[in-house]
Amino acid sequence: MIGTRDYREFLNARNELYRERNMKLAPPSRAEALELMSRHPNLIKRPILVDGARIVLGSDVGQG
Repeated sequence: MIGTRDYREFLNARNELYRERNMKLAPPSRAEALELMSRHPNLIKRPILVDGARIVLGSDVGQG
């Protein structure tokens, strides 16, 4: 689902692991982020709404 999109948009900034690792200032590499998201699904921002090629994530819902 992430494909070529910016993986950082999928990281949940409210997640404890995100905060512990200070991912806002020091984001993990793409490979590390994908591995972390697969091991810790709560690290993925939700809800995820898909409308064709358009994806709306978490707090983006209702905007635009």
